[in-house]
Amino acid sequence: MTDEAAAFGAAGVVVHAVAGDPGNQKLTEPGDETLVAGVLASRSLPLVAPAVGDGQRAGIGFDAHRFSEGGALRLGGLEFAGEPRLAGHSDGDAGLHAVIDALLGAAAAGDIGSLFPPDQARWRDADSGELLRGAVSTLQAAGWRPASVDLTIVAARPTIAPRRDEMAARLAELCGIDAGAIGVKGTTSDGLGFAGAEGIAAFAVAVIARA
Repeated sequence: MTDEAAAFGAAGVVVHAVAGDPGNQKLTEPGDETLVAGVLASRSLPLVAPAVGDGQRAGIGFDAHRFSEGGALRLGGLEFAGEPRLAGHSDGDAGLHAVIDALLGAAAAGDIGSLFPPDQARWRDADSGELLRGAVSTLQAAGWRPASVDLTIVAARPTIAPRRDEMAARLAELCGIDAGAIGVKGTTSDGLGFAGAEGIAAFAVAVIARA
């Protein structure tokens, strides 16, 4: 038999041909995986920094923390009563931590771990809002200022939409920019993976401009 269709036909099964997608390649011979990898790469949608104007830079941040016990959830600079807190050396605010890394990355100023080392007791249970203010001060010392922030929180709980505007206002206050330059979105992983049950993840893109 040359293929499955021939085997089914020989067994008396009526075989029908339907139009397919040329990009749906079959792995048959050594080297086919290279072709398939190219097809998949052309269809992927990687997280990339947006195009920016002269005198601007963009950075990407990501953070994730597991659910823990003791205390209320801190997320995006807000407190969510009745929700389990996130484990972390500071208050575990994955949303603000992603924003901090995006801002620092845009300025090539390290990351949250280098600015606020987790092995230093002074940062234990620290308010991540104050950490974000510290990151903004680091940018200003280097001649930069935040221009815009886009934050996406991936969580099965809590629901972000009811407090989206409040979270955007808090981020604007911490970054020292207008709330109209802040984007906040909440989504779920449809019950899949880490952010489906074990904790919360956050992605952020930030644009900075010369001060």
